[in-house]
Amino acid sequence: MRREEVQLIEPIEEAPMRDQVLAWTAINSGTANLAGLDAMANELADAFAALPGGVTLEAPAAVETVTTDGTLAPVAHGRHLVVRVRPDAKRRVLLTGHMDTVYAADHPFQASEWLDENRLRGPGSADMKGGIALMLAGLKAFEAGLPTLGYDVMINSDEETGSASSAALIRELAQGKIAALTYEPALPGGIMARARPGSGNFSAVVTGHAAHAGRNPEDGRNAVVAAADLALRLAQARHPALSINPAKIDGGGPNNIVPAKAVLRFNLRPQGPQHAAEAQALIERLIVAIADEHDVAIHLHGSFGRPPKPITPEAERLFALVSDAASDLGEALQWQDTGGVCDGNNIAACGVPVLDTMGARGDFIHSPQEYLDVDSLVPRAKLTTLVLHRIEKGGAYP
Repeated sequence: MRREEVQLIEPIEEAPMRDQVLAWTAINSGTANLAGLDAMANELADAFAALPGGVTLEAPAAVETVTTDGTLAPVAHGRHLVVRVRPDAKRRVLLTGHMDTVYAADHPFQASEWLDENRLRGPGSADMKGGIALMLAGLKAFEAGLPTLGYDVMINSDEETGSASSAALIRELAQGKIAALTYEPALPGGIMARARPGSGNFSAVVTGHAAHAGRNPEDGRNAVVAAADLALRLAQARHPALSINPAKIDGGGPNNIVPAKAVLRFNLRPQGPQHAAEAQALIERLIVAIADEHDVAIHLHGSFGRPPKPITPEAERLFALVSDAASDLGEALQWQDTGGVCDGNNIAACGVPVLDTMGARGDFIHSPQEYLDVDSLVPRAKLTTLVLHRIEKGGAYP
């Protein structure tokens, strides 16, 4: 490592990041908790004001959901933090994270506690309030070198539910970037994610016809049965590069009424773009068949909000740069494809190479056992600083 690099990373300390994580995990910022998200956004705006850029809180895009009775209703979301540093620079990168967690305002998991001297158990400690803290620390250290590289930071409020209200903002910020870093926690053991599948969430609204279950059932068209048939056929549609999960059926009512309305919720995860197209064709084919056989109407809502994230040559070069930097810091990175999805999928779909597990180490995310390895904060913050510094200096990247 060059002397100038050592001088950049040496001042990074654990205590400020640890204190931020403790303060931030004390704020419930579940995706639907608008008051908590507002408090968290304000905390982050104050913290990121330390960078030499403009800080804004961007309004979420309008989003609708399918209710249990099959109608559309708006869904409110929190604001998204954006920091723009040197927007006129010729070479710019994107760093992203999310402030929301999976823990609702009434969830029993609300407070942090130390499991031992290193492991902090807390809501969002690893996913990803620890990642946000180390991202900021790494950026502060990078700025001490008076860089010319430009960058945008985006911390959204809805990643845990698919980033529907921030997808357009992600696309906007990704334009023209030479690389992106996303601060999802590392996989268990500190492993870094490579390829990711896509993910699509869909709701099929089935409309049949009500009738008396005893007097004239033949006049009815059972929407629940049709929805169940669609669920079964989706589950039976075997494909080596497509995971299909029928998750829930809403509908029905009293036992003596043929149900006229049902909603089937399902998720599909295609490995590649061609598999997403095949999945869309499969859905459409099954809907036509079920609607015809059961004499019902089916309206489909949803999309592949997370496009598949294959590994491109440009991404390989970014991975190599990060691997070399980690090695110089004394950490040999391991890489693994994963079935999970994140905002890295959306960024990659814009043609920008992205590494999306730059965050902290920890485990048991999305559960009351979630914990952060606090001793990963400093090494990962240093990795951020070193990667940005080497991107700025050019060399073999991009």
